[in-house]
Amino acid sequence: MQNRLKVLRAERDWSQAELGGRLGVSRQAVNAIETGKYDPSLPLAFKIARLFGLKIEDIFNDGEGEDARRG
Repeated sequence: MQNRLKVLRAERDWSQAELGGRLGVSRQAVNAIETGKYDPSLPLAFKIARLFGLKIEDIFNDGEGEDARRG
């Protein structure tokens, strides 16, 4: 799953460890989500979206739907 987590984190000048602390997960978990190696659980995805003040679909993209078709 593609996501904008790294960009959103960088815009706030947060390290992976700092974001992990805010979310209650490890730095390694943040890295795995950012690189697409791990898809967050739905509760974690909601927590991420709330933290950034966005909708889940504004952060995560499964490669389907209108955004993917724009290419």
